Amino acid sequence: MDEGLIIQADNTGAMDEELRKIREKKLVEMQQRIRVQSEGKVLQLDQGNFTELLHAHPALVVDFWAEWCGPCRMVGPVVEELALEFAGHVTFAKCNTDENQAISGQFAISAIPTLLFFLRGKLIDRVTGAYPKDALKKRVETAFGYAVK
Repeated sequence: MDEGLIIQADNTGAMDEELRKIREKKLVEMQQRIRVQSEGKVLQLDQGNFTELLHAHPALVVDFWAEWCGPCRMVGPVVEELALEFAGHVTFAKCNTDENQAISGQFAISAIPTLLFFLRGKLIDRVTGAYPKDALKKRVETAFGYAVK
């Protein structure tokens, strides 16, 4: 009969501390893996990964858009260019409002395109409308205190 692995726990809490350290290490590894995979790319944000992306990316810009929205189609390429320019410093994501109405409602998105700026998971700025690249770039630099040369 296979009794499996038996681990003796001591009364000092050393096992709990070791497990906590392992969990922290795994979380850091996962966050780094997500960052590396996303550098320079615009991520797809939805209800399933929203919280994870907020925690994994300290500086995050989310573009709320819809397929039928003409101004959204003008902003899309600008967001992709900015994602490349700010790679390694600011992460960009897109959220389709038609497919993610709960998130859109949570942030009172009533007009699109709308860009939300999150710093360490907290909403710090918002831009509604189709702005030119230079205006959006300046807004990103101001929000996160980082200028692209």
